[in-house]
Amino acid sequence: MNKGLRNLAKGAACGAALLATLGTAQAEELKIGMITTLSGGGSSLGIDVRDGFLLAVKQSGAGDVEVIVEDDARKPDLAKQIADKFIQRDKVDILTGIIWSNLAMAVVPASVRQGVFYISPNAGPSALAGKGCHENYFNVAWQNDNLHEAMGGYVQANGFKKPFILAPNYPAGKDALTGFKRFYEGDLAGEVYTKLGQTDYAAEIAQIREAKPDSIFFFLPGGMGIAFMKQLAQSGLDTPVFGPAFSFDQGILKAVGDAALGVKNTSQWSKDIDNPANKAFVEAFQAEYGRLPSLYASQGYDAANLILAAKGKAGGAGDKAAFRSALKAADFASVRGPFKFAANHHPVQDIYVREVVKEGEVLTNKIVGVGLQDHANAYVGDCKM
Repeated sequence: MNKGLRNLAKGAACGAALLATLGTAQAEELKIGMITTLSGGGSSLGIDVRDGFLLAVKQSGAGDVEVIVEDDARKPDLAKQIADKFIQRDKVDILTGIIWSNLAMAVVPASVRQGVFYISPNAGPSALAGKGCHENYFNVAWQNDNLHEAMGGYVQANGFKKPFILAPNYPAGKDALTGFKRFYEGDLAGEVYTKLGQTDYAAEIAQIREAKPDSIFFFLPGGMGIAFMKQLAQSGLDTPVFGPAFSFDQGILKAVGDAALGVKNTSQWSKDIDNPANKAFVEAFQAEYGRLPSLYASQGYDAANLILAAKGKAGGAGDKAAFRSALKAADFASVRGPFKFAANHHPVQDIYVREVVKEGEVLTNKIVGVGLQDHANAYVGDCKM
């Protein structure tokens, strides 16, 4: 990290808190509270969001931006406690960082009603995109259904007629399979919801074997996806596998190994998107952290740059109406290229189809097509702001 970045570790029940303050305060200070998963299952996702976010803040040289980071340990009650502390004690202007949709549902509605902005770098549950939308809630990543919608359409367009689909039993898992079925309109060989955090998939793989599908679609983020892919490879089943980027991103590919080669997955971001902002981000992230960025890192980076651009335009978050308008304008250089929000504050964007390939000895993804162009989400009409 930059020498001007001051880190202060604080004791916490489930992990350390990181206080990052750049330089000395100038003009109107902006205080950001980041609640993310830094320990236990799924910690790699939160680490990547945090690292992408802090890289953007560092690059900006902003001396009046304070970022406080705490670990939610993937526990909704803890996430809510941290949010209350950030709002009531630390007087943050913005909350961000949550990875898991059940944690987002525990934190976001109450927080935005208190006048705090929530900028999501990941979780985009349908409940917050439709009737539960709010003027202070913005999602920079996607609405939960989006990547799965694109893969549902891809599977159907490529002639598969009997997919077996599975996801964890929590809000994002339900959104995932709903999204897949919105664009895949054929028959299913099976549909299963697994336990969140599950690591043994012997029963599900036995169900898949018995169902004899012509393809498998799964959404199992973090360690869940690693465990499933390893066990599927060991089972000897050679059924074509499809999924969203969450199941085939950099950290997962490193852990799964060659069993993931050739798998198609959908994403709104890839390291080979050809624009100056993305090329600079990939290079800077590797230089800063010694690893390739993931989808999650790109989302943290874009979330920070959206906030920084809005601050520059509105002068800070003190005038909430001006800051909200500046967020809506989304006048920043996204790693995805031109960026805009739908009326419910979720992105309108291209969703790419990627394939897992090997570059030298490193497993990674390359874009092989576009699944959906200028795609918003199915809940815009339900949002009344």
